[in-house]
Formats: sequence, C-alpha cells, structure tokens
Amino acid sequence: MKKNLDNQTHLAINNLSTQNIDSIFNKIVSSKVDYADLYFQYTKNEFWSLEDGKVNNGSYSIDQGVGLRSIVGEKTAFTYSDEISLSALENGVKVLKSIQNQGQSKSYDMTKSQNQPRLYQPINPLESKSPDEKIKLLHKVEAIAKKLDTRVIKVSASLAMEYEVVVIKNFFGELIEDTRPLVRLSVSVIVESKQRREQGSAGGGGRFGLEYFTDKIVESYTNEAVSQAIINLDAKPAPAGATTVVLGPGWPGILLHEAIGHGLEGDFNRKGTSAFSNKIGQKVAAKGVTVVDDGTLKDRRGSLNVDDEGTPTQNTTLIEDGILVNYLQDKHNAHLMNMKPTGNGRRESYAHTPMPRMTNTYMLNGQHDPKEIIASVKNGLYSCNFGGGQVDITSGKFVFSASQAWIIKDGKLTYPVKGASIVGNGPDILNEVSMIGNDMALDTGVGTCGKDGQSVPVGVGQPTLKIDNIIVGGTG
Repeated sequence: MKKNLDNQTHLAINNLSTQNIDSIFNKIVSSKVDYADLYFQYTKNEFWSLEDGKVNNGSYSIDQGVGLRSIVGEKTAFTYSDEISLSALENGVKVLKSIQNQGQSKSYDMTKSQNQPRLYQPINPLESKSPDEKIKLLHKVEAIAKKLDTRVIKVSASLAMEYEVVVIKNFFGELIEDTRPLVRLSVSVIVESKQRREQGSAGGGGRFGLEYFTDKIVESYTNEAVSQAIINLDAKPAPAGATTVVLGPGWPGILLHEAIGHGLEGDFNRKGTSAFSNKIGQKVAAKGVTVVDDGTLKDRRGSLNVDDEGTPTQNTTLIEDGILVNYLQDKHNAHLMNMKPTGNGRRESYAHTPMPRMTNTYMLNGQHDPKEIIASVKNGLYSCNFGGGQVDITSGKFVFSASQAWIIKDGKLTYPVKGASIVGNGPDILNEVSMIGNDMALDTGVGTCGKDGQSVPVGVGQPTLKIDNIIVGGTG
C-alpha cells in the first residue's frame, strides 16, 4: 500500500515529486505541532438509472484535491484545495501556521501501515463493463421484476460506481496509498392491486467490479424488492404500545448502528456527550451481547485497507458479553483520551477533516435458533427491514420506521403490518435483549452513514434478536 508519489500519474500530481511533498511537510511540522498530515484524493464516479424502461440519468464526474491538517492539543488547523500543485500546497502551509509554536510534549501513537493484507483489489470498476453492458444490466432488472408478478407497475433501477485513490503523508514519514473501488446496484418497484399501491426496494454492492452482479445476484435483489411490495399490499395498520419486538438478521443491524454505534465513537465520549461516556468496564448490555466494528472484512462496503489517516483498520470489540470495553478512535481523539487508534479515522473527501466513524458494525451470534425465538413470543412484532430513523447521541433516544413487519401471535407470524416505528433508548435496548439468534448476517452492501455533514459507506449486521418491552408507534 505504500508507493512513491512519483509513480502516481493517475493522481495528476502536476509535477510534484516526493521531494516536494517532503519539503512541504517539513515546513508544517517545523512549527512544533503535535501531529500533521497531507491527504491527496482522486475520484471518478459514474451513475446510471433506469425508470419505466428508459435511461433517465447518466452521469460521470472526476474530482481531485488535497487536504492539509495540523493539530496542537485540542486545536486543529485545516485547509484544502481542489488544485494539486506546489503553489497550492505552499498556500496551505500559511494557513496551518496559525497554530504554530504551541506543541505538546506527548507524542502520537505510531501505528504502522505496512504488511497489511489487501482486502480488495485495486481495480477501476468503471472499466469493468462497457456502457451498453451497464444499461443492459438495468434492463435485466426491469424484465425480471415484471416477469415475477403482473401487479408490478413501475420499476426503477440504478447503478453507482466509484474509483478512488488516496495518498496519505503522515506524521511519521510514511507515504501510504489505497485504491478503493465501490459499486452498488439498487432496485425499487411499485405494485398495484385493487387501487392500492405499495413499494419495495433492495440492492447491494461492495468493493469489487461489476462482474459481481451475476444473474443470480440480480434476481435475488429483484425478488426481494417485489416480495416486499407484494407483502405490503396485504399489510394492516400497525398497533401501538409497549411490546416484545423480534428483529430479523442483517439490515436491521442499522438500528444497532444508529442507536448504539454512534454513541461509541471517541469524539462524543471524549467530550462527555455520549450516553456511554466514562463507562468502559461497566455493564451496558445484557449478558451475551457482543458488538464489534470490523473494517477488515474482505470486499465489504464499509471495509478499508487503511483509514483516512493511514492507520490499518482492525476488528475492534466494543461490547463484550454485555461489558463496554472500547471506543472507536481516530488518531486525534485517541491521543487526547490516552487510548490507541482503532483505524476508524474517516472523512468524506479531501475537503473534510477525519473523525471517528464506524466501518462494519455488527453483533455476534448467540445460541438460539431463530424459529425458537419467534416461538417464544406470545404477542409481539417481528421486523426484518427498516427504513429511515433518527437518534440523539447524547441521550441515546431513537426512532426507526419498520418497512416490513409482522404481528406475532402465540409464537407464529400472523399478518403483515405497515406504519410501525420502533421507539427507545440505545443503552436501554441493549439491556432488554433476552434472546440472540445463531444466524448473524451482514447487510447486502447498501449502507451510507451521515455525521456532521459527512457521508461515508458502512456495513451493518446482526443475528435475530428478541428485545423485551419496547415502545412501538403505529397507525392502528
């Protein structure tokens, strides 16, 4: 992953040499800062979408730039330029000088990047198929959907591709490169029956080329979208009140991500604004609950060879058998909290500063068969898919809408409902987990996480979970 910038012609470094980079960097660190880095980025994006049998959007873009950062104590100086040139870097140095000569004595953690296994191939997914083949793939989605059920009246499909190369010059003299492919196929359908319309959606992707989307994969996404919409045609209004909720495996882990994961990020805990602040070593969840953030899963949407500070990603256990054991850290917050970086320093682009962010966050398996879990519920709600949600990091309170749910009666799924929302508190919900399934699954590769105006790709997952006494908002 470490290469000489002289060889990075695809980065359009515009006559910059490694000597130029070293010279700029030496000017920054000569100001007695605690930490500094340079972040070069080159990105190509391509997007196609189809609706009603016609391609209604096709776009292609190229973006490049460099971000310069220095840190002194809790202060950060940051500037960026969409021009990668020696003059732009020189101008950036002048901005960073604003916090010079205030350096602290304690050095930053020096986690090396070398000898890390490659999690994905350094390919350009935009070149993995021709434009005609990409459009043909979208038409295939529509053909499958309309063949599955005559009630399908509208099909939308989109294909997003990204080729990103980052080069990081860190405080320890390392020059680190990572080439990051990313693709996603999305499917949405509308069905109609007896003057009632419902929608279903599905999709997936990861860090690979478009060859991943085989006929089998495309059929599975389309089947899921159509099935979801058809089931919702018969859905009744969801009842409201406190009840037992069973969450399905995979994508429902988004509730874990939002209601719990953000509260475990280092910046919130350093500032004491998280519901989990100052609770390391304490019981924060039911026995058996183990939650990890793993940026090292092969080809996953949320995985990275190194984070956006050049730190190797890792599998970090956050909660172990109900006990809080760690937070997610970038270099800055880890340093200020006297902890180790966990490879979770992430940024949306060169125009943003890194902060602690999740990668692939999921709960580990328990011992119960999913059928056993549902059979144990006399009255409750089963949800296997979620839509949007909101969370307050300080209090841990959240609300999520269930896009696919059933009423459980006497241990059986009886009828689908719509309009259900799950309302609760992150720390409370962890302690209400009473049964954990043995069917842990990750999502299909659709997650995007927002924080402080920055969006990054992430993954989520969990096994089937039984959670006692949760408030369900409904429409019935």
